[in-house]
Amino acid sequence: MAGYFSIFLVLLTLASGLIWLIDHLVYAPKRKQLIALAEGASGKPLDEELKEEIAPVPVLTEHAKSIFPMIAIITLFRSFLFEPFQIPSGSMMPTLLVGDFILVQKYSYGIKDPVWRSELVATGKPERGDIAVFKFPPKPDLDFIKRVIGLPGDTIVYRNKQLYIKPHCEQGQAEQGSLLCGEYNKIALDIINKDEFMQGSQQLVRLEEDLDGLKHDILINPRLPEFKSKYYQQQGTKIDEWVVPEGHYFMMGDNRDNSEDGRAWGFVPEPNLVGKAVFIWMSFEFENTADDFLPSWVPTSVRFERLGNIQ
Repeated sequence: MAGYFSIFLVLLTLASGLIWLIDHLVYAPKRKQLIALAEGASGKPLDEELKEEIAPVPVLTEHAKSIFPMIAIITLFRSFLFEPFQIPSGSMMPTLLVGDFILVQKYSYGIKDPVWRSELVATGKPERGDIAVFKFPPKPDLDFIKRVIGLPGDTIVYRNKQLYIKPHCEQGQAEQGSLLCGEYNKIALDIINKDEFMQGSQQLVRLEEDLDGLKHDILINPRLPEFKSKYYQQQGTKIDEWVVPEGHYFMMGDNRDNSEDGRAWGFVPEPNLVGKAVFIWMSFEFENTADDFLPSWVPTSVRFERLGNIQ
């Protein structure tokens, strides 16, 4: 839906701009000529009301001239700078919650045209630990949001709720950041609490994960077995191991046992990247139930404490 809206904005901008331009070059001079002839015949300047009667501006032209500047600014801002995005599910808990409204920095991973999404200017690549919005590979009209875990050439293992990363390194390189080259680095985990979040009737464990120096919180359900039968099986690797192809990235949700991510469908091609999630600008609580007067989509409170930069 976000892709269709982008196309709609571009088409609306082009249409209103074209109408304004044609009127400015062709029809506005003709209206001025008619008014000049009328003023010459009467021998005195005409008031605005009479000018409008003699040479009226078409309604479509008036609307196009009024909306074009605003629509053009919105299109440029949304296409090349920042795009608003609403968190639709709990797959990125506890980092992002349902009801969070975020800004996605569009130029983080290259400036792209808003229609065909071809790269116009290269500005950067995803880094391990980024929270990225991307076009869902199996269904590119959907936008997904996950954390970047694996970079091109990395080997990722997720086994017994534990993440391991063997980074891709250049010949002779001993370390990549805090990760040792040639080894499966066990990503450090520290328990924060066990009673803050629930999945149904089961308590989730909140842990701090140190992903190559970037510390962030994740959730796991220790009682829920890993869904290995649904894992994406890459040829030549074990069922819980993935080697990231060149030009692709491996993504995972922070809510590890409640996230449809790269473990289930594989890798994100670089052209699918939309941008980096950088800021929570609004966060609503939705607590209305079926028994309440107001529908469930009406916010019940604002979580002001959540506003700010995304870690």
